[in-house]
Amino acid sequence: MKHDKVGSLMTMDVVRAEYGTPAEEVARLLADHRIGGLPLVDQDDQVIGVVSASDLTAHEPATPDPHRSRNRFAFPELSPANRRRTAQASVRPAGELMSAPPVTAHAEDTIVVAARTMARRGVKRLPVLDEEDRLVGIVTRRDLLRVFLRPDAEIREEVIEEVLVRALWQTPRSIDVVSAEGVVTLAGRLERRSEAEIAVAMTRQIDGVVAVVGELTWRLDDTRERSDEQVLHGVADDRLRKL
Repeated sequence: MKHDKVGSLMTMDVVRAEYGTPAEEVARLLADHRIGGLPLVDQDDQVIGVVSASDLTAHEPATPDPHRSRNRFAFPELSPANRRRTAQASVRPAGELMSAPPVTAHAEDTIVVAARTMARRGVKRLPVLDEEDRLVGIVTRRDLLRVFLRPDAEIREEVIEEVLVRALWQTPRSIDVVSAEGVVTLAGRLERRSEAEIAVAMTRQIDGVVAVVGELTWRLDDTRERSDEQVLHGVADDRLRKL
């Protein structure tokens, strides 16, 4: 039981551009491939930034004031001044519009790490790098959502097989496992408290699990025994140091 790696989920055929690619060409690439953004790379295929559709629109020429009086036969959008501004914006290099430094992931990162990076940095896509920091793919929020929207029956089956049977050596029906919209509830009685803690911790790490509700009980609190042993070892160590 382990989280899938970003490399297993990424799109390998990445639409990309360079620093000097005109903004107009970037806009065409976004439209043709129906994507919201793309990475900019240098000559070594290392990512130097990301350009999104919002980056392009943020630098569009200012539109005329709609409340400004004008001749009803005049067309401001076709005026020489507007044409010059539009032309200047379209040939502006993408590198001047990019968001940098780029937020990236590595192919060996887990999907959970990538999802947390997206949420923390507020981005919708992550260029994926290899061990030499070269661009090898891209992963989007939609790609990650496909993992975290796993069917509840599939999640429940993995909890039973990987956590209860393989890790804790329990029978499949020894603990009640219920998954509802990614929230897993574990209920029942185990021999030791440490087993209950392991069950909750391992279930929390399964792909698609949003939260874990632990309603487990136990016959023996072995965590108290470990605490007592640690105290005794600490006292013994102090005495030995004084000898």
